[in-house]
Order: sequence, then C-alpha cells, then structure tokens
Amino acid sequence: MLTINDLSITCRRDLRTIVSHLSLNLGPGERCAVVGEEGNGKSTLLKLLYDPGLVEPYAEYTGSFSFGRDRSGYLSQEASAEELEMPAADYLRSDAAFRELNGRERALLERTLGLPQGISGAVRPLKSFSGGERVKLRLARVLAAEPDVLLLDEPTNDLDLGTLEWLEDFLSGCEKAVLFVSHDEALLERCSTMVLHLELLRRKTMPRSTVSRLPYGEYVAARSRALERQEQTARKEREEFNAQMERFRRIRQKVEHDQAALTRQDPHSGRLLKKKMHAVQSMGRRFEREREKLTALPEIEEPVFLSFPETASVPRGKRVLGFELPELAAGGRVLARDVRLELFGPEKICIAGPNGAGKTTLLRLIASALVERRDIRAAYMPQDYA
Repeated sequence: MLTINDLSITCRRDLRTIVSHLSLNLGPGERCAVVGEEGNGKSTLLKLLYDPGLVEPYAEYTGSFSFGRDRSGYLSQEASAEELEMPAADYLRSDAAFRELNGRERALLERTLGLPQGISGAVRPLKSFSGGERVKLRLARVLAAEPDVLLLDEPTNDLDLGTLEWLEDFLSGCEKAVLFVSHDEALLERCSTMVLHLELLRRKTMPRSTVSRLPYGEYVAARSRALERQEQTARKEREEFNAQMERFRRIRQKVEHDQAALTRQDPHSGRLLKKKMHAVQSMGRRFEREREKLTALPEIEEPVFLSFPETASVPRGKRVLGFELPELAAGGRVLARDVRLELFGPEKICIAGPNGAGKTTLLRLIASALVERRDIRAAYMPQDYA
C-alpha cells in the first residue's frame, strides 16, 4: 500500500513549488491515473516515490510517503544512455530478479508481453530495438521482481495496438496498486479507478492537487459540471453584488452632494448628514466584507495548443512524394520488400504496424528524401530527440 502525507515538491533552481500538500492512499487493486499538463511534476512525483535520489539534484520535498512492507517497481519514461548501449540480454540480466527467473518463466514473460521468443538472450544493443520493443523489454525487467506497487511513467509511449490492448487488460485485471502517468485517454478511461490531477495555475505559480476516487471519464464529467456550476454561481453573485454596489454609490454621491451644498447657518442638517455619512461608510465596509465572501470564479490551467498558419499548406493534387524501396531492413533483418508510396497534397498518411515492423525506419528514410527538397519545406519530428 502506498501512503502519501502532506507532500510538497519544490524545484531547487527557482524555488517554485510544483506539488503542494498532497495526501493520497493507494491500496491493492486500485489504479490511480496521474494527469496534468506537461511540466506539472508528474514524472518527478513518481521518481521521488521510487527513489528520492533520482530527483535530489533538482528538487526537494517536505512531507512523507511510505510503501509499508510492499515492494515498488518503477518504469521510467526513457531508458538511460548507458542502458541503450547495453545488449538486451545484459540489460535484462543486470536486474537480480530477472536473473533468478528460469527459462520457462522468461519464456512466459516474453509471450505475455508479445516479445519475440528468446529475445531475453539477444546480443543486439537496446537502442537497436524499436521504441515499442524497448518499452516491453524494460517492462519485463520491472515485472520480473513481482512488485506490489507499480509506478508507471507513460507506459504507452511507442506501444503498438496489440501491446496497448495487452496493457489495458493487464492493468484492468491487476491486483497490485498502480500509479500511472498517461496521456492516452482510452487507457485512462478503461483502466483507472481513481485520479490524481496535478495543476499549476496562475502562469505556473500556484500548484493544486486534486484526488478523486472516480474513474477518469467520470472525474472529467463531474469536474466539468462542478466548474460550470461554480462559474454560474459566481457570475450571478457578482451581478447581484454589482447592482447593490451601484445603489450604494448613488446613495453615497447624494450624501456627499448634500454635504457640499450645506451652509453654516444650518447646523441641524449638518448633524443629520454626518450621521448619514457614518451609516454610508459602515455600509461600504460591509460590502467590502461581502465581496471577500463571493464565490470565486473557477481557476483552470490553460493548456498549450499548437496551430499552423493557413499559409502552411500544400496545393491539392501536388505530388509531394514518390517513394520506392526494393527492401526495407534494420538491424540485419529484412522488414519489408517492394515498398511503394505516393503522397499528394493535402493527404495525410498513417503508417501503422506492430512494434519492430519498420515504421520508424521507413519514416526516417522518407524524411531524408523530403528535407532536402527546395520546392517544399519539410520537418521531421523524431521519436527520440536525444
């Protein structure tokens, strides 16, 4: 069981708090989805829970957390540079728990994860495998230790559809406690039993942590309804308050006008106006106190969106790509033969297939052909920017 008590995380560089006063209990069979915009501390939280030393160079924390007698397993977003250079067999066997598995147990783990048979003995470096295959190999090492609590940082990165379905089935039937970060809404909706929503409001300066014991889909719907009700209530209260304030301003202006027009020959009226002004000032102070009690307008974190200008377009029917390849190979393996692809503007082509089928290899070759062109501007977004 994972228990978090009043946990706050602060960045050392700028002393900015990214997680504030978080408390959470996660028991066996519960699957908590950690959601939020990029930079809100999701990965930092998982690293800290697994090993505070992972975040010590750039973050510090207050509060406490404990797994009790349970063991935790952690899947990071990416393998380290050192791990990527290791042969797959050495990478897996560098973990004591994996070394203790017998041949049948290793074969079962490979089959469960949809890995090629015998891959645990491969001498190819980890970096030579596809992104999805690397995720599976890393997940195999985590699962070999049979942890009680799983900390998964974006486990769906680079997974093919078959492995995504396996992951959904695995998480849905998992009796372990699971804390996972994902941006895959299908996985979130199908697998989560509760949600931890990390936000940074007011231009990333005010952290807010929301724990909801609702599945992701229900949480999103309930949150949307609550925000809508809060906004309606807040705007109605402000309309009524502004109407009261307008009446108050008219009364104050009349008293101030009468005071200005008062002559010294009428002391009785002066005393009455002085009492009226005291009453008006008292009314003003009461209104200020009421202003502080108004329902606040809902604060939400504005996501970052990307858009392209209308000028970034390809004329309809323009031949953008004519690509032919007799043989597609990677790592000494032939992945496909007689590849032919034509692309005309503004078509959008999706390259689909299982992990290791050559999708990334093919896209790199296409990119190398396009970026040299002068009649169009081509941009390539790689899987890994390292």
